[in-house]
Amino acid sequence: MAQSKRETERKYAAPAADDLSWLPGLTRADPVVSLAEAGVHELDALYYDTADLRLTRTGATLRRRTGGTDAGWHLKLPLPGDSREEVHAPLTSGDVPAELRELALSRTRGAALRPVMRLRSTRTLRLLLDADGGTLAELSVDAVRADAMLDGGGHAGWTELEVELADGTDPALLDRVEKVLRKSGIDRAPGPSKVVRALSETTSLLADGPGARREPVPGSAGEHVLAYVARWAGALTDLDPAVRRDEPDAVHRMRTTARRLRGCLRTYRSVLDREVTDPLRRDLRWLAGELGAERDHEVLRERLVSGVRALPGELVLGPVAARLQVWDAAHRAQGRRQVVETLGSPRYLGLLEGLHALTTTPPLRPKAAGKPAKVLTRALMKEYGRLARRLDHALAMPAGPARDAAIHDARKAAKRVRYAAEAARPALGKPARRLGARVKAVQQVSGAQHDGVVTRDALRRIAISAHAAGEPGFTWGLLHGREEAAAGARERQLPDAWARARAAAAHKALHF
Repeated sequence: MAQSKRETERKYAAPAADDLSWLPGLTRADPVVSLAEAGVHELDALYYDTADLRLTRTGATLRRRTGGTDAGWHLKLPLPGDSREEVHAPLTSGDVPAELRELALSRTRGAALRPVMRLRSTRTLRLLLDADGGTLAELSVDAVRADAMLDGGGHAGWTELEVELADGTDPALLDRVEKVLRKSGIDRAPGPSKVVRALSETTSLLADGPGARREPVPGSAGEHVLAYVARWAGALTDLDPAVRRDEPDAVHRMRTTARRLRGCLRTYRSVLDREVTDPLRRDLRWLAGELGAERDHEVLRERLVSGVRALPGELVLGPVAARLQVWDAAHRAQGRRQVVETLGSPRYLGLLEGLHALTTTPPLRPKAAGKPAKVLTRALMKEYGRLARRLDHALAMPAGPARDAAIHDARKAAKRVRYAAEAARPALGKPARRLGARVKAVQQVSGAQHDGVVTRDALRRIAISAHAAGEPGFTWGLLHGREEAAAGARERQLPDAWARARAAAAHKALHF
């Protein structure tokens, strides 16, 4: 089974391997006090990618490496800053392990993986130690030989310096080490990874191959909309491995990302051609819906568990905890199966392919070249108008299920306004930020009210099961009453939250 760790490192274009005059200066990088030699290793790595380098273009690498202390398969996924997540699997035959292939699927989009580069390195390793002899970082000097395995590829060689932090070391040490290295004339490596540098020096694919983005007019409405779409399409790709591995909150973040993209494509239809974006919107809606079962259950489970924990012990009658565990196990397993099947479906891969095409060859409409203040504001205020009609209608209704449903519809409209304001914020500035914040408050209040409705329905169904098993229903009824009271309190907050959002929408900077 694959294992994961976080690595934080920086690479430098080191001088010749036999020039080590700069080494003693590293003890000036507090808290480093000494260096220790850790041997020489011969590393042989075969890098895999698609024919058009989809992993490399998205900042990921996949290799099979022998030699050194961590021989095996390594899939490296980008993280913010100097860090990456490294997923390690044991050495196998030449076939990529199925688990790593799945974790890379959102980047390959189903294209075949093949060897693209062989890197052989002679690594001289040293440890940076603190006053107690503890390892702060590993410093390696790599003499690299690169051999391209693509048609027309060539060969290259260079010396590279790498500084990788040990677990628990303050990342600020990298800045202090870099300061010492720069004073010795050692600068950052020209590429983010060895394989990127090797591909750049031995092939022309990264410069001329597919994947070069068609840019809109600088400063235009289209540029702002596409920047937002590209940001969240990239987030969807990045979240895929976390969802597959069932990491905390990953499903929620992917679902929200899908909704952001769908909302943006709906709001800014005057910028991007609907013939291209409408099918993507339908697929994004499908994806969010398929993720919904697991995510909604996560929220509901936490709400129910917290509700039970908040009750005094004398009010918890019967096997309440056991009943919750049975209910949770059944629903969670079903939701997880649904998520796994979704991420392995042809429709999901088609969605990823469509988003990639949208960001690289955007179907721009004439208004995409227009001034963002005008184009984006009109689209944003049109979305706001839909929210206003829905929420005014909901607030005028008497209490009851019909009003609950109307508030939920208004909540969905509030999300679209919020996401539209996010996309417009770089162009419209503070007014868009203010409107987005006020509408978010409306969304949160109406969302809390809706969560109460859903929780009451779940409590009723659990109580029916408990009653059928001869268990007391008192605790479930008590929780139902508390949820009803909390939802009513939230509902009473809604008019004030809406009034503040109206004031933000009335700001003169959002009108022409």
